Amino acid sequence: MISGAVLLASAGWAFTFGVPWGNFWIKIGATVVAVCLYSFLWQRPRIVLRWASLCAGLLSAALLYGVFAAGNALAPYVVGGARGQIGGIYGLGDGSPLVAVFLLLMFVTGPGEEIFWRGFLQDRLERRLGRLPGFAVATLIYGGVHVFSGNVMLMLAALVAGAWWGAFYAWRKDLFTLIVSHAVWSAVVFAVLPIR
Repeated sequence: MISGAVLLASAGWAFTFGVPWGNFWIKIGATVVAVCLYSFLWQRPRIVLRWASLCAGLLSAALLYGVFAAGNALAPYVVGGARGQIGGIYGLGDGSPLVAVFLLLMFVTGPGEEIFWRGFLQDRLERRLGRLPGFAVATLIYGGVHVFSGNVMLMLAALVAGAWWGAFYAWRKDLFTLIVSHAVWSAVVFAVLPIR
């Protein structure tokens, strides 16, 4: 089931980034729905709605936004052509209505990615390999599927964000916090206050 999940995610992200036709946001949305449904075949996510988790998720999203803002300032000194690559990330969905992008990120891809990547894949890897090795492997796979974008900055961003959410999951196992964090962070960074 783990190998099937990795293969499906790899195929989905390869389709999303590697196929030149079609709307990027529709492709990533369909990919996330597919991997999420796959995870539901094997286990139901444990999502407990709590005010404390909601607040922690909002704080996590704000802190991660700060990390990315700092990373954006430092990126040109670390990665050659960083500005162009960051522009390339935002260019993926050119022409899409921002309201639709916001809603997709907030209610489909943000929650779906956390259900699959942390609530299913990392959970299974931690059970098999142990907490820290499972977290490390899940984070590397999450960053690794973004190789299909051919964008170094996007791969680094996925590793940073994946490590952020994965570390929190390894620590607290609070999926609702991560759903809020991922949904709010991605909706804000792509549709409200882009970091360019």
